[in-house]
This record gives sequence, C-alpha cells and structure tokens, in this order.
Amino acid sequence: MFSPSIKHLIQEKSGSFLIPASRIAFVQDDNPLYHAFLILTKVKYSKIPVLDKEKRVVGLLSLAMITDEMLKTDEISIDPLNQLKVRDVMQTKFDKINFVQTTLEKQLHLLINNAFLPVVDDHGVFQGLLTRREWIKAFNYVVHTYDSHYEVVNIKEEVEQ
Repeated sequence: MFSPSIKHLIQEKSGSFLIPASRIAFVQDDNPLYHAFLILTKVKYSKIPVLDKEKRVVGLLSLAMITDEMLKTDEISIDPLNQLKVRDVMQTKFDKINFVQTTLEKQLHLLINNAFLPVVDDHGVFQGLLTRREWIKAFNYVVHTYDSHYEVVNIKEEVEQ
C-alpha cells in the first residue's frame, strides 16, 4: 500500500496517465495482416491494440508477430499477409484494466511486465492506454516534489493543533 502522502501526489498526476483512444493507433481484428503491417511500420510502435467492430479490445499485435508469418518458409514472403487476418496472429491473452476500478497499486504491478495496458470501460469498450512511461513521469514528479509537499502538510498539521 502507498503511504497517503505519496498516493496523494501520484493521484495529482493520475489524470494524465490515460492516453485517450483518439490518439492511439489500432487495427481491427478483421483487417488484412498486410494493412496491419503498414500501420505498424508507419507508427513505429512495437505493439498496438486490436479492436473488434464494437471497439472492444480483443488482442494485441506486434511487428514481430507479423514477420513470424512472413518467415514461415525458407524465404521472406508477403503472401501470408494478404491471406491472413489480424485475428489469425494477434495475442489474445493480455492484461487490460478498467481505469476507475483498478487501484494505483494494481496498475503499477501490471506495468512492471507490460509497457502499456489497454483501458476499457464497464462495457469493455476501448478508452485508451495506460503506459509505463506516464507512470514513470508521475513517479519523477513525486520524487521531485515530495519534500516540499511533506513540509506543507506538516506545517498545516502544526497550525491546526
């Protein structure tokens, strides 16, 4: 459990943790793999969310997953990219969170093994991403402001007594 003062400082920054869905590159599960290859190549992300037609997160896709399909034979071939859909190669077991229902501690524990976490609402609809990078930025804020915040809290407590 976080100490109350640390938790307060992190919560000050928690509003900026979520990168909204409107700013995230994604593919749909029924897209041709070739389309996903182009998207991943252009956006230069290592992995992106896969959504279904109802905008629910159903998987994750990386360039490595696609290139594995290109290397199934003795030579590099783009033929599989035209024959397969994203759903045929996407990762289907992954962590995701409901931002409102997930504690700060749980978020932090999940981000240890994940560079990002898809964030969904109560209906499973994609809301955006919680990234390890944003959490580290918040931690940086806490480390650099804790002493001044702690002094203000102590002064308040002394005045109130």
